[in-house]
Amino acid sequence: MKELVEVIAKALVDNPDEVVVTESEKEEEIVIELKVAPTDMGKVIGKQGRIAKAIRSVVKAASSKMDKKVIVEIQ
Repeated sequence: MKELVEVIAKALVDNPDEVVVTESEKEEEIVIELKVAPTDMGKVIGKQGRIAKAIRSVVKAASSKMDKKVIVEIQ
């Protein structure tokens, strides 16, 4: 999942070198933290959060065969 979020984020931003994705796993959930440059934050979130919602939807679909909940946090 980490690689998927990283590829999507790097395609959206102007500074792909500043994209940092970390993944932490707990008992029943996986938390993916996406950090981008402050100037690219708007591009990752999108108008009314549409791009962020789309990223979460893609990750949810990709993780549907896993028995864990995947949470994407954008910082």
